[in-house]
Amino acid sequence: MSASSAIIEDIETMQKSGNASLAMYFYDFRDDLKKDLWGLLLSMLFQLCDQSVSYHNILSTFHSTHRDGAQSPRDEELIQCLADLVKLLGPRPVYLIVDGLDESPNTSTQSFHCEQVLSFLGNLVGTQLQNLRICITSRPEVDIKAILEPLAFRSVSLENETGQKKDIKDYIESIVHADQKMESWSPKHKQLVIDVLTKKADGM
Repeated sequence: MSASSAIIEDIETMQKSGNASLAMYFYDFRDDLKKDLWGLLLSMLFQLCDQSVSYHNILSTFHSTHRDGAQSPRDEELIQCLADLVKLLGPRPVYLIVDGLDESPNTSTQSFHCEQVLSFLGNLVGTQLQNLRICITSRPEVDIKAILEPLAFRSVSLENETGQKKDIKDYIESIVHADQKMESWSPKHKQLVIDVLTKKADGM
C-alpha cells in the first residue's frame, strides 16, 4: 500500500463515522479537466457538498449568484467558496489531499498551471484555518520543494525509507520469479532485472 493510500484509508474511516470531511484530487496533467486550479477547486467543492447538509446554503447561494450555473465562476470566487465551507464546520476537521502534484510535463503551459496550484495551496495554508488539514504528495521537484517546504508543518520523505524500498524490491522479485516467460532466464539476468527496476522505482 502506498503512503497516500494509507493516509486516505485512515481519513475515510473518520469520514464514515462523521468525524471529518475529505476531498481528494489526483493530478493527471494529460487530462484537460485535471490539470489546472479550476478543475481542482470544482472537484473539491463537489466532493464536500455531499458530506454535510451544512454546506447546502453556501453552495445554493453561490449557484444562484452565477445565474444558476450559466455563468462560470472565477478561480478567486471558487477559492472563497471553499474557504467558507471549511470555516462553517468549526472544529470538525476538513482534509484536502492533493496527490501527484509533480505529474506535470516540462512545458511552459503546464508549469504555469502547477505554479497556480502551488500559489493557491500556499495562500490556503496562510489563512490558518484551525480545522483545515492539507496533505500533498509529490516527488521532490526543486520548484515544488521551494514553495512547499516553508509551509510544511510536517514533511515526510520516502526517498530514503528502507522499508519502502524493501517492499518494492520484494514485489519485483515475486513478479520476476513467478513469470513463466522468465523461467529459462539465468539467475544473473533475473537479478539484473530486479536491481534495475528497483533502482528505477526510486522509492515510488
